[in-house]
Amino acid sequence: MGRPRRTFAIIGLGNFGKTVAGELARFGNYVIGLDRDERAVEAMVDRLGQAMIVDARDDAALREAGIGDCDAALIALGNDLESSILATINCKVIGVPTIWAKAVSRTHHRILSKLGADRVMHPEELIGLHIAQMLHNPLVRDYVSLGNSYHVVNFIVPESLRGQPLSELKLMEKWELRCLGLMRGRDFVGRDGDGCVLKEDDLLILLGSRHQLRAFGASL
Repeated sequence: MGRPRRTFAIIGLGNFGKTVAGELARFGNYVIGLDRDERAVEAMVDRLGQAMIVDARDDAALREAGIGDCDAALIALGNDLESSILATINCKVIGVPTIWAKAVSRTHHRILSKLGADRVMHPEELIGLHIAQMLHNPLVRDYVSLGNSYHVVNFIVPESLRGQPLSELKLMEKWELRCLGLMRGRDFVGRDGDGCVLKEDDLLILLGSRHQLRAFGASL
């Protein structure tokens, strides 16, 4: 069975909000998009369950829009501090079970956390860190942070490793890295201990600490 359909409110349909709203709708969820800008709302009318012109600073307007019945709300109004703060307060007051919010500064983050936001995000900062990591090491195709300095990283196999058996990298013994798999195009090829031979442009999917991953990447 698939995951039950959920209802989300996305308050603020700028670039960040509309991207999240569109993806949640694409996943099969019911999404209510709200913004004061008529053009932003019109752009999402055909993509969401509902798209409405609403001022999130008005708790009565949010109640009328049915936001209190949503499973979760995302406050994507980071650049408008007053609206962001009041929208968070209003969602809390009307009983939205889970509230995520976008912040643009550490002070903004602290305020939203104190007001009861369950999770506060800095999308631009996260994307910046992500891009810097990949620019720093051209062999890093992508990565996911797991917390506590542990990451899952896609390393592109360079020409220098072409023809070398995966087992000879001694990832665990030498680097304390766990190989979760190896992708060749769209095909899953091997794991730790498998006798597969590396080809240039294969993707090694590795799990380990930031320090060990950097050391491995620097050795390639």
